[in-house]
This record gives sequence, structure tokens and C-alpha cells, in this order.
Amino acid sequence: MDNNADSKTHKLSTQALGAVMMALQEALLNELDIVPILKNFDLVETQEGLMVKNPPTVRFSDNSAITNTDLENMVK
Repeated sequence: MDNNADSKTHKLSTQALGAVMMALQEALLNELDIVPILKNFDLVETQEGLMVKNPPTVRFSDNSAITNTDLENMVK
């Protein structure tokens, strides 16, 4: 990481932390890699901190197995 004086630090908002936790829970429950979903997060800077513009969704009614493609599509 560059220690340039122009660098700016960012914090995750409560919403972004919730999005990370949802992604983690989904990946753990389905024994899938969390990296694809995190890589596809679109982040925006707000006064509250970084927010995820495309948080993951959770399926409640579909009992089929969730695949890595499903995880990637959750944030598109």
C-alpha cells in the first residue's frame, strides 16, 4: 500500500458490513467460495462509510443448491 499523503482511508458502513456478513453466511452454508461475490461488490463512498450498491440477496423459497455462479449473479 502506498503511504502517499493523498491517500484516503475508508471505513465500511453498517450496510456494507451486513452485505459482507450475508455473503459469508451464504458461502458457509453452501460450502462455496466467498471471493466471487466480494470481488463483484460495487462500493460507493457516503458520509456513513463505504456502502455496497449491489448487496447479495438471499433465497428463501428455492431449496436447490446454490452454486458459485449463483453467488456471482447475486451482486450483478
